[in-house]
Amino acid sequence: MEPSQPLSEASKPRNSARVVAIIAGLLLCLFAVVFLVGYLPRRQRSREIVQAAQRQSDANPVVLVATARLAPRVTDLVLPGNIQPITEVPVLARAGGYLIKRYVDIGDRVTAGQLLAEIDAPELDQQVRQAQASLQQTRAALAQARANLSQAQANAGLAKVTAERNSTLVNRGVLSKQEGDQSTATYNAQLAAVDAGAANVSAAQQNVGAAEAELRRLTEMQGFKSVRAPFTGIITLRNTDTGALINSASTLLFRIAQTGMLRIFINVPQSNYTDLRVGGPAQIDVQELPGRKFVGKISRVSGSLDTSTRTMLCEIAIPNPKNILVPGMYARVQLSIARSHPPVVVSGEAVVIHAAATSVAIVDSNQTVHFRPVQIGRDYGREVEVTSGLNAGEQVIINPSDAVREGVKVKASPYNENSRRPAGGPRT
Repeated sequence: MEPSQPLSEASKPRNSARVVAIIAGLLLCLFAVVFLVGYLPRRQRSREIVQAAQRQSDANPVVLVATARLAPRVTDLVLPGNIQPITEVPVLARAGGYLIKRYVDIGDRVTAGQLLAEIDAPELDQQVRQAQASLQQTRAALAQARANLSQAQANAGLAKVTAERNSTLVNRGVLSKQEGDQSTATYNAQLAAVDAGAANVSAAQQNVGAAEAELRRLTEMQGFKSVRAPFTGIITLRNTDTGALINSASTLLFRIAQTGMLRIFINVPQSNYTDLRVGGPAQIDVQELPGRKFVGKISRVSGSLDTSTRTMLCEIAIPNPKNILVPGMYARVQLSIARSHPPVVVSGEAVVIHAAATSVAIVDSNQTVHFRPVQIGRDYGREVEVTSGLNAGEQVIINPSDAVREGVKVKASPYNENSRRPAGGPRT
């Protein structure tokens, strides 16, 4: 029995190798089963995805379309502007002197002709007195010239009678011809003296007229010592005070603005200038007065475009009887413009921008894509105006993808807010 014990120990390695082989075979079978179970369905799904993609590529792409429509005939145009007084002028001194009294200050409301300030002008008063004296002198000179004329006329009359009498005596031979000629010459000299006297009277009359005119001018200048308001308004600036030296026609005393009627200048774009009408309505609102609307009207249109901005200057007149609005306010002006040729409106996502031109893609009755060059007007954000190149009623592709090309057949689907946009995004 002892010899058989080594044989059983030798068989142990063979049994272990058999067990390892069985386990390896089982693992290999398990791997093959897992491989077959996982790979084959995955391969089938990949084949189905490829086939679906191939069918989708072979089919016509689906695009979202919207109908181009005309913009409303009456549109609102909102433009910014600054409120200005209808009239604002500086009040200057016409008479030089010293300001002795000031009656108004900034913010005071004044009426036309109201006294604003008084100026003491001693030099002007002296000039008035000198002009009065000069007038008296010219009038005295006129009286003297008239007296000299009367005397010359009397002398001429006496010389005429003497000359006629001596002429008769010369004809009778009582006087010599020389004496007759001498009396005639004396008469002619007196006539010349009459003419000279008349000229002196005329010159004296003109001197009197000049002196009277100078006196009136200086007297009117004295009236400017009282500075008065040229119109009803509000004092917006005071530039001097009592005791200040006033230089004639160069010192700014006050600035006065007429606020009962205000105006706003706005710049209307070139695309809307043809629809402006003088007298058309305008609504004005300011940020400081929320909820309040002020009614104005178009008072003037410049009739010429600014070449740098391509806009036309337009003036809006605003009645302000209660002085609620003040000059200098920033305001928004809303114009209701009736357009004779309203443009076409499309979604902003339909516009395709190329380097060469701006265009939109349309779908014709044969479901064929065509790119149409257009000209864009006003941009409202979600929508834009097309001023040329597109007609109302045409089907416009919204957000065209790269698959949308000229002449491609597509399947059009109506666009709405809940529509799902085709992949690819806008082309730029």
